[in-house]
Amino acid sequence: MEGLSIQNVNLEHFENLERHKTQGFLSSKALVVRRGEPFRITVYLRGRPFNPRTDSLKIKIMLGRLSLTLPVTSSQNSPLSDWNAYFDPKSNNFRNPSILIRPSASAPVGYYEFQLFVVPQNSLGSPTFSSFVLLCNPWCSEDSVFLPFEDQREEYVLRDYGLVFMGTPMNTVSRPWSYDLYESGVLEACMNLLEVSPQHQRNPNMDYLERSDPVYIGRVVSAMVNSEDDRGVVKGNWSDNFDQGVHPSLWTGSGDILRQWAQSGFSPVKYGQCWVFAAVMCTAMRVLGIPCRVITNYNSAHDANGNLVIEEVYNETGQKLNLSRDSIWNFHVWVECWMTRKDLGSNMDGWQVLDPTPQERSKGVYCCGPAPVKAIRSQRTDVPYDVPFVYAEVNADVHTIIMAQGKVINVSKDTERVGALICTKAVGVPRLQDITGSYKYVEIPAVPAVPAALTISSRSSTMPDVSTMSRAASSKGVLVSTSLDKSPVVGEPIRLTVKVTNRERVAKKVEVHINAQAKDYSHNPSDTFWENHDVIQLGPMEGKVLRHQILPEQYEDAVGDKLINLAVVLQDMSTLERILTSEEFNIVSPDLIIQVVDKNVVPNKEHTAIVTFTNPFTHPVSGVLTVTGAGLLQEKIQFRIRELRPGGRVENSVKFTPKMVGRMMLHASLSLSEANIIIRGFVVISVNSI
Repeated sequence: MEGLSIQNVNLEHFENLERHKTQGFLSSKALVVRRGEPFRITVYLRGRPFNPRTDSLKIKIMLGRLSLTLPVTSSQNSPLSDWNAYFDPKSNNFRNPSILIRPSASAPVGYYEFQLFVVPQNSLGSPTFSSFVLLCNPWCSEDSVFLPFEDQREEYVLRDYGLVFMGTPMNTVSRPWSYDLYESGVLEACMNLLEVSPQHQRNPNMDYLERSDPVYIGRVVSAMVNSEDDRGVVKGNWSDNFDQGVHPSLWTGSGDILRQWAQSGFSPVKYGQCWVFAAVMCTAMRVLGIPCRVITNYNSAHDANGNLVIEEVYNETGQKLNLSRDSIWNFHVWVECWMTRKDLGSNMDGWQVLDPTPQERSKGVYCCGPAPVKAIRSQRTDVPYDVPFVYAEVNADVHTIIMAQGKVINVSKDTERVGALICTKAVGVPRLQDITGSYKYVEIPAVPAVPAALTISSRSSTMPDVSTMSRAASSKGVLVSTSLDKSPVVGEPIRLTVKVTNRERVAKKVEVHINAQAKDYSHNPSDTFWENHDVIQLGPMEGKVLRHQILPEQYEDAVGDKLINLAVVLQDMSTLERILTSEEFNIVSPDLIIQVVDKNVVPNKEHTAIVTFTNPFTHPVSGVLTVTGAGLLQEKIQFRIRELRPGGRVENSVKFTPKMVGRMMLHASLSLSEANIIIRGFVVISVNSI
């Protein structure tokens, strides 16, 4: 009988990438597909035609040393939980047969190889080798990461840019971030992340088997994004010294970080802070096919002793002191991933908190989660993983203590401050979505009834009103409140109002101490940079208003990523009673303005954008302007800005050529030489088909 062998196998890249929603990975050397969905290959045979009655094709699937062999049949009716290989029912070409290979919907994520061999009646043909990368599949109803809404799959799996929210709950700041899912080397680095993990190094076979479960993958990635216990990606640094690496605020995307890590032989990249850890993890999880979004928790508690109480200590004139291991970060950034929790039951399915920032150990390792958001909201602190820690981050009480001469002279409690706002980027649009209600029960203000067709969200997704930027404290005898007249903006005075009210029918003499300190988002503040001390007389039931302003030249060192802690201490001179009210706020830098010249942006054609900066400071500035854009620019573009006078304006022209259709982000950052200040701007560009 005439011989029969395999000459070549065509992996049909374009068709399979489109079918599996992996078109962005076209530049990858391997075919990238998703589990639970078949992919097609075409087999080119040498010799006589294939005879299905006497010949058979077999496929050996290999993941490391694990393997299974599939006969190619004519039946496609098998459970999604099984692997299957069958002849394409739409093709009758047995000279070059088409075969559909459907991975199990619960197959492990990883880099697979396969052998295809033909078995004639009397002899065994030579096998042909090929490979593919297998990802999770949120489009497959049998996959444990199935997400039932297409707009959310587009946002949380396929979108390669986003916003990270920073600042304060009363003055949110959106920072653009490029997840770089489809940039060169990123897919490979994310697969390396799994291979380099301690779990894989200890027992590769067990690690491969466990990779079927997104809960396991999430814990591995959470640990591997930080470098504390392993050969992880990012080294954290919360000091003021970044000489041995890159200041965390200078990173604009995940691609540079992941490539540097892989190219260095898996040495940690210096440096990161919470938003860097979270954004890199978001990249890794989306690349692996697990829906993921970046979350900001404002006034996030780090409860070191687990008692759900954060203590903050001030002296008698309002200066905040560093006397407690507990802390409140003005914001903390983590991720949520969407998955079923077969280990806990369907009532814990959905969004899960994962936090790669190394804060506390979980089962001996610096990782956190996945903690079901539903468990956090329902106070189920018995549920794994790390629910008690995350619950404290959004629910701890704050005890504010005033000390004088080593003695506690006043303690006040605040049950509303921690977790004041929890948010993420809204689906499909570049703005904030308030998700506080998914973590904790919140009071919804009553609103007038509207017709059903006009119903809107009961929680605002826009920036809070400036009128909420006030704090108050009271005692039996006096009431004090502070408020900012408007959101502080660079180049303008900070105008603040302190109102003191006598609540009794006797005259009072009162000391008013106001103290302002600059601080990083995760630290206690540094020394006082502005203060004011008054003694006022109050008649019975009288209220007085004190107005102050902090000039730009007094606060400019607190611009950029820094914030201001403002405290007011009131002392009743007759009773010596003291009360304190405090607020932390940020001073918003102006955005860089980016304008796209062409109205219709299309692939593979050069277009122009103009980046404009106006100096808002009271002194000349210099710096480096960096422009990046995944899918728009091959590499970052930099411009040097020199001695731009106060009020001066500079424009830079940027040429970009989109690679494919879709929405992409062009973003720019200006790093000023005079201080650790970075000014940013972005524009989302819709690239249309020609």
